[in-house]
Amino acid sequence: MSGTTTAAARCRREAGAGANRWVVLVVLCVSLLLVALDATVLHVAVPAVTEDLRPGAIELLWIVDVYPLVCASLLILFGTLGDRVGRRRILLLGYGLFGVASGIAALADNAQVLIGARALLGVGGAMIMPATLSILRQVFPDRRERALAIGIWSAVAAVGAAVGPLLGGFLLEHFWWGSVFLINIPLMLISLPIGRLLLPESKGDRDGPWDVVGALMAAAGLFNLVLGVKRLGGDEASLSPFTLVPLLGGAVLMAGFVRRQRRRAHPLVDLRMFSRPAFSTSVGCIVLAMLALVGLELIAAQYLQLVLGLSPLETGLRLLPLTVAAMASGLAGAKMLRRFGPRAMVCFGFCLTAAAVITLTAMGGDDNTGLLVVGFVLLGFGLETTLFGAYESMLSEAPPAQAGGAAAIGETSYQLGAGIGIAFLGSVMNAAYAPGLASVPGVPAADSRAAGHSLGEAYEVAGRLGGSPGAALRQAARDSFVHGLHVTLLVSAGLLLLGAVMALRLPRVMECGVPAAGSAIPAPREVAEPRVSA
Repeated sequence: MSGTTTAAARCRREAGAGANRWVVLVVLCVSLLLVALDATVLHVAVPAVTEDLRPGAIELLWIVDVYPLVCASLLILFGTLGDRVGRRRILLLGYGLFGVASGIAALADNAQVLIGARALLGVGGAMIMPATLSILRQVFPDRRERALAIGIWSAVAAVGAAVGPLLGGFLLEHFWWGSVFLINIPLMLISLPIGRLLLPESKGDRDGPWDVVGALMAAAGLFNLVLGVKRLGGDEASLSPFTLVPLLGGAVLMAGFVRRQRRRAHPLVDLRMFSRPAFSTSVGCIVLAMLALVGLELIAAQYLQLVLGLSPLETGLRLLPLTVAAMASGLAGAKMLRRFGPRAMVCFGFCLTAAAVITLTAMGGDDNTGLLVVGFVLLGFGLETTLFGAYESMLSEAPPAQAGGAAAIGETSYQLGAGIGIAFLGSVMNAAYAPGLASVPGVPAADSRAAGHSLGEAYEVAGRLGGSPGAALRQAARDSFVHGLHVTLLVSAGLLLLGAVMALRLPRVMECGVPAAGSAIPAPREVAEPRVSA
């Protein structure tokens, strides 16, 4: 035990020589907060953007979707590039690009400029996200400390995602829609010099050339896959060429990427990591957790605003208990992981989240504040417990030299799970919602079909009809939406229980020793270049 402790202490001294590792964690958390905020802050600004820029339907979809689409497709490219040229360097470049793109987005005077700026934000986000996790992996080599650091990191991610709509609602009540992007610039101006001064540089194994062709194949494949999945979740028919071509093209490119990586002496991503049950199971748990829950987040926001009639700011406040519970879970995660182990922790997280989802099936057409608070608290704590255990196990199983690639795989799994969840749960919701509007008394068939697309469109049709037919359609749409929400919650609970079964493949206890030299995947040489100043 003393030898292990001494080795871990030596690793901490080497990794933290350039700056106190907890200060480094603060810098990394600020980076993550920025990216998490930008992923959700635009949601409440869409009506204001629509009124000002007058985008077409397709342009509006790209304004919302291009950021996560570009970000998800480039995670592996920049994660593995950081392993090669330096994770700190990629992170600082991402800072700069994020700041410039935010300024362009804030001042955009037409939809095309805003779409381009959001795409650049996606590139910057793809540079920042895997770099934060891989640098964290390097500066916290001791697994006990790393678990605590990941807990803080994940708590900050939860705060950013939830505060985004809240901050956006506040800014829109006092300023114009571009202010939701301008808030990024002061943070970037602070983060760039501080990150340059304090963050240590690290690289993985530099043997062999970087696989440029493989990186481009991964980027193109993921772009097409995520695009196809998003179209499945939208109004596109599942057999439409605009859906099938990206899905099939993405699948072919990713299959070619996997085959290429297996044949190369120096692959971008060491696919042998997936032979480790803890790594592959952790990735699967991340996908399944997001698949089950991210669609519910969008549906819950619609329920609060369209069924209960809350404003965007009130909606953000109502979701605040979920954020607080997620923060508490992240901060307590390290202690839970040491006490119960990855298997029990992730299983418990899935089961608790399933219980929360089932509890929320009691939601109806009337506001029930107590029920929502209890459900959201259980949901936030359970989800964060699951994701914390899965991320920590995945990152700890990866060799240090592959930290950037492993972090990129985790973030890509998160994004793919989110996209699939929106598509799948959105389809379940639509299938349960639309039949209730097929025959509303006094409403023409064409209007009924239009109302069946979404609750927002149903309200528009009801307003146009007016009188008793409009009132009947509005009530029928509310009732059908609540019914669809209940069905979607039950399906989501089933997926979460499936995740609990999957998590049984995770290790029973948290292994905190220094990896042996003869591990299944040999850890390539790690090159650390701590910096005192720049």
